[in-house]
Amino acid sequence: MKMSGACHCGAVQFTVTLIDGLATARRCDCSFCAMRGAVAVSARRNDLTVTRGEDALTRYTFNTDTAQHFFCKHCGIYTHHRRRSNPDELGVNLACLKDQTPFLPVVQVRDGRNHPTDTSGARLAGVLRFTNAGDAR
Repeated sequence: MKMSGACHCGAVQFTVTLIDGLATARRCDCSFCAMRGAVAVSARRNDLTVTRGEDALTRYTFNTDTAQHFFCKHCGIYTHHRRRSNPDELGVNLACLKDQTPFLPVVQVRDGRNHPTDTSGARLAGVLRFTNAGDAR
């Protein structure tokens, strides 16, 4: 299922092919995602193409730095992220996709608070980072 998407101000625009349409819609309960509150759908890492505004993307990482969350630096909207659970996959903000709504009757919640890569050695106090996106995929 190929779709187009954009941030709120339109500075960032992209196309994406979803793995299984809206069937992958989910939320995560990790400390970051719980505050962000977005519903994400799944795509393979190479199936998202930024068609406009790659220079407007800002990347945020924390803890193990595996997950990379991308935002428009102008309007602040989260567009997509590289998953920590599978770095070859992206979570794409359902609300950014044309003609879609995040207000689904049921949305699965994934346990991000108890992620398998968080062992006593892997859980870092770490520095929170906002950086220029560079490679947005």
